[in-house]
Amino acid sequence: MRARIYQPPKNAMQSGRANTQAWILEYDPAAPRQLDPLMGWVGSGDTQSQVKLHFASEQEAIAYAEKQGLRYDLELPRARQIKPKSYAENFRYGRIENWTH
Repeated sequence: MRARIYQPPKNAMQSGRANTQAWILEYDPAAPRQLDPLMGWVGSGDTQSQVKLHFASEQEAIAYAEKQGLRYDLELPRARQIKPKSYAENFRYGRIENWTH
């Protein structure tokens, strides 16, 4: 069985970094999803693909995967690029963008 270890990114509606510090281990699907002939819903008999394990650090997640004998893919988070901005920049003379209000 294969697993994926990653740190979740913040969602698009979020300005802060809450709930992005934990590391998550989730299993890859072992069986393909199938279409239910009666209702038309998509489902699978594989319950492992529904499991998400949360860990405080990357080392804990890796140790768990190795202890369980799982092959894993480690996805390291990208480095944050902070663009310094100042409020005075909105009123700077020679500004290229239009002032909208």
